[in-house]
Amino acid sequence: MRALVVLHDHVTEPGLVGARLAERGYELTTVTVVPRDRHHSPDVRFDFPGAEGWDLIVSLGAPWSVYDESSVGGWIGGELALLREAHRLGIPVLGVCFGAQALTTALGGSVAAAGRPEIGWVEVDTDDPSLVPAGPWFQWHFDHCLLPDGAEELARTDVCVQAFRVGRSLGVQFHPEITTSMVRGWIDLGGREQCVREGVDPDELLVRSHAMQEQARANARHLVDAFLDRVAGAER
Repeated sequence: MRALVVLHDHVTEPGLVGARLAERGYELTTVTVVPRDRHHSPDVRFDFPGAEGWDLIVSLGAPWSVYDESSVGGWIGGELALLREAHRLGIPVLGVCFGAQALTTALGGSVAAAGRPEIGWVEVDTDDPSLVPAGPWFQWHFDHCLLPDGAEELARTDVCVQAFRVGRSLGVQFHPEITTSMVRGWIDLGGREQCVREGVDPDELLVRSHAMQEQARANARHLVDAFLDRVAGAER
């Protein structure tokens, strides 16, 4: 089975999600949209592959906003087209944070600035813990999804929708893929200033993230398994 994994920046990796997909028999092909030397000017040119031929598509997080085309440039249109094509063909998509927001937008919903950001480990209010456990899950976002018609909200916080299902696809606002090295990378690449601005101690966040790794691994395995078995495995 072949999975296309869209990495939007050079720091974010498939992490715990990619590890579990590999354990479940998926061969991962990764593409990186914005290279290291363009991180602060991400309006690059990028040609996304077509959806046909993949068994699964994973769209991961990014430090930018789906709706901020002045920053990200024209490549976001290519990703939205990819996700729409996947939905039309019945190819499952797992959208994570920015990826969930892209999935929302591709299918007719929208994304807007959240009332406040969420940074750190947060439990969610879930309608189906067997599919989306309460966590705690790692969060780092400033936007929120306004779901398209036909999407089923599965989990939430007082800030925003945290998980939704649409067809054979699942979008989650939190980061099940997170590893300590990714948290460190985000902090070093401008995240320290964001944390301080929002009253979050970045060094404590890193310590907590290290302490949470075993639970994070178990949560990611649970989520990926439930997604593959109950959502992606549903009839087209």
